[in-house]
Amino acid sequence: MASTLGKVFNRSPMNSAKPQPDEMDSPWKKILRQYLQEALEFYFPAIAAIVDWTEPPVFLDKELVQIAPNAKVGKRHADQLVKLKRKQGKELVLLLHAEVQASPEAIFPERVYVYSFRIFDLFRIPVISVAILCDGDPRWRPDHYEYSLPHTKMRFEFGTVKLLDYQHQWSALEASTNPFAWVTMAHLKMQETKRDKPSRKEWKMRLVRRLYETGYDREKVVDLFRFIDWTLKLPKGLETAFWQELQVYEESRKMPYITSVERIGYERGQKEGKVMMLLSLLTRRFGPLTDSTIESINHLSSPQIEALGDEIFDFTSVDDLTQWLATQA
Repeated sequence: MASTLGKVFNRSPMNSAKPQPDEMDSPWKKILRQYLQEALEFYFPAIAAIVDWTEPPVFLDKELVQIAPNAKVGKRHADQLVKLKRKQGKELVLLLHAEVQASPEAIFPERVYVYSFRIFDLFRIPVISVAILCDGDPRWRPDHYEYSLPHTKMRFEFGTVKLLDYQHQWSALEASTNPFAWVTMAHLKMQETKRDKPSRKEWKMRLVRRLYETGYDREKVVDLFRFIDWTLKLPKGLETAFWQELQVYEESRKMPYITSVERIGYERGQKEGKVMMLLSLLTRRFGPLTDSTIESINHLSSPQIEALGDEIFDFTSVDDLTQWLATQA
C-alpha cells in the first residue's frame, strides 16, 4: 500500500513520459498563436506570401467553437481559425489544423471538409484549409474529401505538410532561422526516442544548446525552450540530470535564460500538483482537513512530499497524519 501514491504520481500527466493528448495540444496551440507568420512561412509559404502582415491576425476562437459544436465530427487537435488580410483582394479565413495525435484519424478529411463548409457559410469569404500532420505513419497523407452520386459529385481538396518528411532534411533544419525548424526537430526527436529516454535527454540538450547559439532574443529562446521541454519529456532522474547540465552550460555562457525563473516555476508547478493530489486523497480518506494541517502540508519540501506519498496509506486516522507532520517540523 505504501507505494500506491508513488505509482499515482508516476502515472500523472506531469511526470508521464508518454504525452497525453491535452499535453501535446497545448504547446502546439500556443506556439502557433505566438508565431503564426513564421509557421506559415515555414510550412505553407504560398499562403504567407499573399498575407499583409502589417495587419495583425485575428484569432476567431468563439467562431471555431461555433462551427464545431462538441466536436461531433471528430476531436479537434490544436486547430486555429484566423482571419487574415490579403495584400490584394478581400480578407480571407485560414483554418489551420495541427494533427498531433499518435495515430492517423480516418474521419479527418471529412472533418476538414465539414469545418471548411461551416466557416464559409458563416463568413461568406474565401477559406484556406491546411493541416500539419504530426503522426508517425509515412503512408497516411490525406489531402481531399469526396463523394459521387447520380447527378452530384463533390471533391474538396486541402493542403498538408507531413513532419516526417523533414527527417531527411536535418541539416537544413539546423541551419534554418525559422522558429518552426526547432518545433519540427523537437517533434521528430520525440517520436524517434519514445523507447530510448537516454538518447532523448542527449537530443534535448543538443537542441537547447543550438537554440542558445541562434542569436534569438531571450523571449524567443524561452518560448522555444518551453515547447522543446514540453515535447521531449524525460523520466525524473534524466530530467534532473538535464537541468543540472543546462545550468552548467548557461553559467559557462553567462546566459541564465532558463535555469533561473523558469526552473523555479517548473519545480513549483511539480510540487503544487503533487500537494493537490495528496490533499484530495487525504480528504477522501479522513474528511475535511483543518487549516493548520493543510498549511503544514503546503510547507513541506519536495522530498517530504514524496515521503508523505509513501506513508499515506499506512495512516489509519487523521491523528497518524498529524503525528507524522509533527516529525517533519
